[in-house]
Amino acid sequence: MSKAAPQAAADKTPAAGGVLIEAQALSKNFYDAGREIQVLRGLDFKARPAERIAIVGQSGVGKSTLLHVLGSLERPTAGRVLFENQDLFALNPRQLAEFRNLKLGFVFQFHYLLADFSALENVMMPGLIARLPEAEARRKAQEMLTLVGLGNKLHRRPAELSGGEQQRVAVARAVALRPRLVLADEPTGNLDPKTAEEVHGLFERLSELGITFVVATHNERLARRMHRTMVLRDGRLYEQPA
Repeated sequence: MSKAAPQAAADKTPAAGGVLIEAQALSKNFYDAGREIQVLRGLDFKARPAERIAIVGQSGVGKSTLLHVLGSLERPTAGRVLFENQDLFALNPRQLAEFRNLKLGFVFQFHYLLADFSALENVMMPGLIARLPEAEARRKAQEMLTLVGLGNKLHRRPAELSGGEQQRVAVARAVALRPRLVLADEPTGNLDPKTAEEVHGLFERLSELGITFVVATHNERLARRMHRTMVLRDGRLYEQPA
């Protein structure tokens, strides 16, 4: 398997120009009982607008760590993350929080919905945090819930929804403000195959809105439906042939 060359897009990769997010010589170390553990080792990565990329690899190789660094939730030990040519870690905490709220969406294996709030209220949260007028936040949330097929369940609480429906609410929340990038960490790990396929199709439809998806997954079917698949091994990314 040859070394990763993220800029070399496969034939099915969107032609929309430019690089949306880029990691340059990214390293991330952790310390355990005085011992240094290198998780990412000079890793390079690029993703373009509306591209869908799967990150695969054995458990424990650092897929979640990579997503957390790309999403500015963790700082790298060395290297840079550029978003639209802006060095994310040169931003102050307030600017980073604004970036994550407006430009970035997260989807996790567990949906982390607020149990006491309806689907609509959960999806409204990013808009309210961004200080949108309540009516506008509600409109955007209702639009996204309708897009993910839950327009008839706006006022259901998470406990009244199936696991797949809860994950669709989580996806709608992640894209409520039309972010440029969505980072998803094992988003179908707790779903049955049929529901997982529905989520896969949802990612494809949402990428038509211009959203870039970077998805860490063990699901081979999901990986095959992405534009590119990259393998994380020994702290670096390697392009997997189509």
